[in-house]
Amino acid sequence: MSANIITNAGGVFEPDYSHVADAAHNKTPARLPLYEHSICVQAMEKVLGREFGSLASGGYGDKVEFFKNYCEFHRIMGYDTVSYECCIGPAMPYSGLLGGHGESVIHTYEDFKKYPWEGIPEAYFEKFGENFSALREALPAGMKAVGGVGNGIFECAQDITGYMNLAYISADDPELYAELFRKIGDTSLAIWRRFMEAYGDIYCVLRFGDDLGYKSNTLLSASDIRRYIVPEYAKIIACVHEYGKPFLYHSCGCIFDVMPDMIDTARIDAKHSNEDQIAPFPYWVEQYGDRIGNFGGIDTDAVCRLSKPEIREYVAEVLAQCQNARGFAFGSGNSIPDYVPVDNYVEMVNAVRRHRGDFS
Repeated sequence: MSANIITNAGGVFEPDYSHVADAAHNKTPARLPLYEHSICVQAMEKVLGREFGSLASGGYGDKVEFFKNYCEFHRIMGYDTVSYECCIGPAMPYSGLLGGHGESVIHTYEDFKKYPWEGIPEAYFEKFGENFSALREALPAGMKAVGGVGNGIFECAQDITGYMNLAYISADDPELYAELFRKIGDTSLAIWRRFMEAYGDIYCVLRFGDDLGYKSNTLLSASDIRRYIVPEYAKIIACVHEYGKPFLYHSCGCIFDVMPDMIDTARIDAKHSNEDQIAPFPYWVEQYGDRIGNFGGIDTDAVCRLSKPEIREYVAEVLAQCQNARGFAFGSGNSIPDYVPVDNYVEMVNAVRRHRGDFS
């Protein structure tokens, strides 16, 4: 292993997904859980000392082997859960404008009516059903997943219209603008209902990511989010709650103006994502910790640029400030992409594991 992994002093680490579920329910878990929205496969390969990422695109047996490695990485690192989702966007025809460039498929109401909405749920499960089945087969005892159906309502809209064209639609055809969010909500809910019935058993916490904000504000007006997006969230989250599972909401950016709506109307159970230039993680705990769980802790930028002693100091400070928080799971405020130094990421994890007594 290239990274400085410290194994569990008491022997093999035994995962227990109930710790993450408790944190999402805003209960104090018996053991502070680690959590990441996502970790790049390259980092996992460096830690395990072997390559396995290419197996994900193979046949079913290869996929099972991929997820065995995927789960083993999380177990070795002291995680009680694995994070895994498959996004709706790739199952939507003419998508790819979220984070990419291209021509919007919808400009007018006629375009909207011609769009093949009805085929999206089936396309989603044809594309990803085997992945979820392989994950089920690979999960070790005591471990479940966090995630599910990726992409929220706003991201799905952007994926087929683009952000700029969505803004044009809002001004040129408010009726189409409203109907677009409703239709995406209905389509997403259909996928979520089928997903929960087929695969909900392997998940202890469900989530999607829907980045509504940037550094200083929301990407849509707060009134538009309340009117068009929050009601669609509420339907999906109610579906998750029917199965007795908590819902973790991931959104980057400054979304304080709509957080009361996420809690009171959408009924999220927990929130993830924090960035120091918006507000350090303890601020989120201070503002919302009496009502929802909070997942995160250290700004991903800090994991990239700080020295190892500085990372340990940062982690210790956050843990000290959040020691009385109920629903708390520690990790980066965003994710561990391939540009994060693996040794720094491992240092962050080891600092948390020392704190919780896995080793000295």
